[in-house]
Amino acid sequence: MYKYEEALQKRGYRRIAGTDEVGRGPLAGPLVCASVILYPQNQIEGLNDSKKLSEKKREFLFDEIKEKAMAFSIVYIDEETIDEINVYQASKKGMLEAINKLSIEAEYVLSDAMPLGDIKHESIIKGDTKSASIAAASILAKVDRDRFMVALAKKYPEYGFEKHKGYPTKQHLEALNRYGVLDIHRKTYKPVYDKLNEQFSLDI
Repeated sequence: MYKYEEALQKRGYRRIAGTDEVGRGPLAGPLVCASVILYPQNQIEGLNDSKKLSEKKREFLFDEIKEKAMAFSIVYIDEETIDEINVYQASKKGMLEAINKLSIEAEYVLSDAMPLGDIKHESIIKGDTKSASIAAASILAKVDRDRFMVALAKKYPEYGFEKHKGYPTKQHLEALNRYGVLDIHRKTYKPVYDKLNEQFSLDI
């Protein structure tokens, strides 16, 4: 998991940031992006793509990353922005904001399959399974977003956000159909868009 970082260290880079996003697919809630710079000499064991880890393991690593990282940041991109510029551009925007928000300036960036323009970086396909820094960013983003959606579930208990975290599960689609569209839903995503159009046609 540290081969990309070690290769860059041999080239003279020390402040290597990994960046990733979580939440492209959900119908509701924000996109969350994170960036992490790890200490080369203080490796964290067990880092992997956040989706491949248990919730308990993610929670443990979340605290360990925040404790041991040289720097980290977490950025939220709201539903309105996702609808306005599309989720791909929102992911890019969030990653760049997370990199810029780091308390220590990165010398080089590793991203999970996202070209980042003019900054010194490498875009790695499935990077969260190949780079410790990207994996660490994915864990921070995943745990932070999950906690946010669990908190939202208390405000909107009918929708079951604590279980599906906004993704288009059967439970979520049934709640959307029964209770309607919330302000936190992404209006350009097809099930939400269709429901809004249905409501509009009924109102005419």
